[in-house]
Amino acid sequence: MLMKKLFMLFAFCLACALQAQAQLPAITLKDIAGKTIQTDTLARLNGGKPIIIDFFATWCKPCNRELDAISEVYEDWVEETGVKLIAVSIDQAQNTNKVKPLVDNHGWTYDVLLDPNSDFCKALGIQLIPYTLIIDGEGKIVYRHNGYSEGAEEELIEKVREITKK
Repeated sequence: MLMKKLFMLFAFCLACALQAQAQLPAITLKDIAGKTIQTDTLARLNGGKPIIIDFFATWCKPCNRELDAISEVYEDWVEETGVKLIAVSIDQAQNTNKVKPLVDNHGWTYDVLLDPNSDFCKALGIQLIPYTLIIDGEGKIVYRHNGYSEGAEEELIEKVREITKK
């Protein structure tokens, strides 16, 4: 009987943990202009449409290739699905001054947030970058992907299309 109760308690705790992970955690970050943003409110920034959150660092070549590849088709994606991309730099505090020049140099039009202590990253259990999430219009994490290979952006937009058709 005790074993059954312990199992039920474990199952309940696991279900609660999984549910809690389905939403974005509440972490305070700044954008590259210095404005404070609460991560648990990011879904509200796009009026009920999906948001792609892409974790990157200035020194990460695959991250930069991924964001460049998305940049080439981003306007089309926005027009078709209304998706918004938010790039989150995990560069440490002493290197955050390199983020804006990199963004400007690449011509990325994404909103860019700074996570210098990797608080947002850690709260989501992210260990390697590039790491991409898709958030639906209700703020639920509906897709996770780690790494980048050429053409991976096609899978990303397909997932966004699936969400917008629902």
